[in-house]
Amino acid sequence: MTETPTDNVRQFTVSEDDDGIRLDRWFKRNLPQIGFATVSRWARTGQIRVDGKRAKPEDRLEQGQVLRVPPGGEDTPATKKAAPRLRTLSPEQIAEAKGMVIRETASAIVLNKPPGLATQGGSKTTKHVDGLLDAFVETEKTPRPRLVHRLDKDTSGVLLIARTPGAAASFSKRFAGRSARKVYWALVVGVPKLSEGVIDAPLAKQPGTGGEKMHIDEENGAAAKTRYRVVERAGQRAAWVELEPLTGRTHQLRVHMAAIGHPIVGDGKYGGPDSFLTGAVSRKMHLHARRLIISEPKVGEGTGGKLDVTAELPPHFAMSMEVLGFDQGLSDASPMGDEAPERTGEEKKQAARRHFKQARKEARAPRRARGDAAAKPKAKKPAAKSAGKPAGKPATKAPANRARPTPKPAPKGGGKRTGR
Repeated sequence: MTETPTDNVRQFTVSEDDDGIRLDRWFKRNLPQIGFATVSRWARTGQIRVDGKRAKPEDRLEQGQVLRVPPGGEDTPATKKAAPRLRTLSPEQIAEAKGMVIRETASAIVLNKPPGLATQGGSKTTKHVDGLLDAFVETEKTPRPRLVHRLDKDTSGVLLIARTPGAAASFSKRFAGRSARKVYWALVVGVPKLSEGVIDAPLAKQPGTGGEKMHIDEENGAAAKTRYRVVERAGQRAAWVELEPLTGRTHQLRVHMAAIGHPIVGDGKYGGPDSFLTGAVSRKMHLHARRLIISEPKVGEGTGGKLDVTAELPPHFAMSMEVLGFDQGLSDASPMGDEAPERTGEEKKQAARRHFKQARKEARAPRRARGDAAAKPKAKKPAAKSAGKPAGKPATKAPANRARPTPKPAPKGGGKRTGR
């Protein structure tokens, strides 16, 4: 957002980060001190202009357009931006936040979240990743990074942070549309009978737990699917598995593995006492977001494309792998199963145009056929010529009161077959 004040009238150039958003959303993002009622009134009276033309709150903005905003509303954006919502972090907290970084791009900061650190705060949670994100605000004009997904407190691994509101919206669409591929590593108790498969079990909040625990609910639960693959076994004692969530339900991987009788090692919440192994294996939970593959938004020259990040195991997990004799080199955490390549916005528009063009063509065809049939004169039947063969007898018209034959009923069991 670039501001150009002119005689108390403010002009803003729409940035690439705001390309495609609604006008009212632009105000909420860039001038939050101006309420929706004021924006609607300004638009209704023609005081808001986009490239010199009147605009409505629901109109979409494009990068490079000039937005004219009248004076008033409340504080100027410069005053509002001068006091961003920042926490005062200690040098130790800043070092902790930056020590988690494994990749930085123009649109994202990727962290390797350690186990025991919550993603967001709560009534009894004061230390969390969200509270450390102020460490990445370098200047007053730098937007505060935003969370776009979360990991359980005791789950470690890849955690994606969006640098800007526009990037957050783009990444959120990828996660919601299931085009982001996430692969987890886990150690489980025992060995699944099938070396790979899909767990399809709907999940719901367990009554009486205050929403802190989930359970399988076939009737009222939300759809939940998880792909799994056994990488290596330690006899019948434990197995190292890869997990790929096809949906994003709370505690999904933990509930699903416990449901098939192989809880994640250290997950006492869902596996109970049986989830802990004896010996030198740690009692901490062994669930790690190993790899994330997601499309990045294009925010400048040379940006966009695929973001592919892998997070190293935390010390307790790596030690347990060594104790059980598992070799990390046996897996590169590749996504399981095939996925159709994600189409770009332009490809989606072209596909929609082709679809409607074909639909219109098909709708016109019957009308055109009926019109041609009506305009075409009926051809007279040629008289029968005697060429050595006697002419056929003329057809006789059936009497009007003659009863028509009753059609025979169709035989029973004659429905369409769908299989062999």
